[in-house]
Amino acid sequence: MIQAVIDIGSNTVRMALYEVGSGCPEQLLKRKQIVGLASYVKDGVMQEEGIEKAVSVLTEFKDFLKRLSIKNIAAFTTAALRNAKNSREAVSRIEEETGISIRVLSGDEEALFDFVGATHDVPEDSGLLIDIGGGSTELVLYEKKEIKRQTSLPLGSLALRTGRVKATLPTPDEITAMRKTAENELDLSTWSGIEAPFICGIGGTFKGARAVYNSCFGLPADNRVMDTEKLSELLSRFALGDNIPEGELLVLLRADPDRIHTLLPGLVIADTLFRHFGVKQAVYSDSGVREGFLYSEILSKKQ
Repeated sequence: MIQAVIDIGSNTVRMALYEVGSGCPEQLLKRKQIVGLASYVKDGVMQEEGIEKAVSVLTEFKDFLKRLSIKNIAAFTTAALRNAKNSREAVSRIEEETGISIRVLSGDEEALFDFVGATHDVPEDSGLLIDIGGGSTELVLYEKKEIKRQTSLPLGSLALRTGRVKATLPTPDEITAMRKTAENELDLSTWSGIEAPFICGIGGTFKGARAVYNSCFGLPADNRVMDTEKLSELLSRFALGDNIPEGELLVLLRADPDRIHTLLPGLVIADTLFRHFGVKQAVYSDSGVREGFLYSEILSKKQ
């Protein structure tokens, strides 16, 4: 059986196709569209243009699936639509116009699915999982493959840069302003005294950071392990606004062109968390919320 899973995120709408059977599911195909839904939230309200963007992408995905006669479709959405004041109305509109049923994940559910998906791909059985999305950041503290604490913080890479960065890339002053915002808005008061020298990083920020990190430090493209001190150095190296040299711009474009505008804001959030938890090493996992949703909400109910 082929199962489609659609993730309506704050920055990107993604669709993955999986072959599911008696064994481990195999990913067959991935598609994505950069939509930036979080940027269409004004005064807490999802604007009409954002709703229309989501409808357009989902209609395109549904037409693609129809041509392949794929009928098993599961869709969910996260922070941008979850946190909007008109969340229910916006989601209903999108469902009506696309014919796709959409589940709005709570922050705790998103963090749980992140954990389930990522821990299939990471050898360490204890640590901190961090997923920096466009509109929120999920934290999951785990020991011996069991969740001890989890939370969803209402700040992501796209939300952080919106209204604070004028050009595609931020300037040093804009990085400083974003640092202050991250420190003020990431409420970590209930996470005091927790040290996590190892973290598992998932999602767009860590995917892009890994590609840039490997390019800058001459490491193989498949390397997944990053020293956080070196990772944080990338902020000062590339935060040059419109004055970035062509050679540095080429590094970013070759590594991850789709995330060139959100990578550095995401790294500001990551660096804030690294310093709070004393993180020394980050390992990127390519599995996350979609795989966790597949395992927890689809496969487990077919057994």
